[in-house]
Amino acid sequence: MRSSYSEKDVILLLKDITGLVKPQSTEEREREIQNGRHYCEMLPIEYVPTEKYMQIYNESLAAFSQQTADATARLSKKIIEKKGKDTVLVSLARAGIPIGILIKRYIGKFYNIDMPHYSVSIIRGRGIDKNAMNYLLQRYAPSQLLFVDGWTGKGAIYTQLHQAMADYEDVSSDIAVIADPANITELCGTHEDILIPSSCLNSTVSGLVSRTFFRSDIIRENDFHGAVYYKELKDSDISYDFINAIESRFRSDPPKESFSLESRGIDEVHSIAEQFGIADINLIKPGIGETTRVLLRRVPDRVLISENETDNPGLSPIYRLAKEKGVPIYSYPLKNYKACGIIKKLADA
Repeated sequence: MRSSYSEKDVILLLKDITGLVKPQSTEEREREIQNGRHYCEMLPIEYVPTEKYMQIYNESLAAFSQQTADATARLSKKIIEKKGKDTVLVSLARAGIPIGILIKRYIGKFYNIDMPHYSVSIIRGRGIDKNAMNYLLQRYAPSQLLFVDGWTGKGAIYTQLHQAMADYEDVSSDIAVIADPANITELCGTHEDILIPSSCLNSTVSGLVSRTFFRSDIIRENDFHGAVYYKELKDSDISYDFINAIESRFRSDPPKESFSLESRGIDEVHSIAEQFGIADINLIKPGIGETTRVLLRRVPDRVLISENETDNPGLSPIYRLAKEKGVPIYSYPLKNYKACGIIKKLADA
């Protein structure tokens, strides 16, 4: 699979389906999803972010790169302590890829270990790419594999991963993430809902790779799950700008984590569903990263902002996107999360 990343940083176990799938508008995809079609059978049109939005991204990167770097450092240390120096990083495409690269670079810099890093696809409702798993297990011991993602929202991918690993004896369903506001894994840099700057963008901060795709007419029995390479966006590619900005803030002794959570995020999601009469919790996307993605590539109904965080500069990208799309924002007593996006239930779905 092509990408703008070097193979020294990551090997993508994906099938290049560039030119084989016609991208669809946000509204068209949302209507089909709510009519029962799976999201992995379609791809969105990816746009170059507006100049105003990139200004917000760059401000966020400047303000929160140290926080992201310190969370990466704490997570990397936990990985070495728990999994050891023979670990193989397996990031979940696409949001996990830049995080896997950051972990690989931190461990290389401070432990002098060149940790292998691959990326595979896992799709909610479809499972993990079994051909990619077979590829890895032909080369490494099951105990070496460690799954990596960017952050947790409700914990849906963790649940999917846990179910998928029932088929793979001795492969742990542990997941390593920078931020875990869902409170489901100890392999995290923080349990706080922090702004990870890469969550603000799509392919232009992810090696120019699309989200992963699975449809039987294109992905054959022995193929990896698919993805598109957006060569036409290369002039807007800041994938390594992001990596280098965070890496430049790495330090060997980051401050200890002081933030803790008492409850699991899924309980708060069910509470929100009850409060707003939402039957399908898949329409609720909690956390800064997930809320940003709702605004970028879904049809949002509203955004909830924690009543204690309304002046938080880390939420600037959410305010900017909501304003651009005319999405109302409400103050709400969130506990685990600082923001929550709610997808619109389309009337004609």
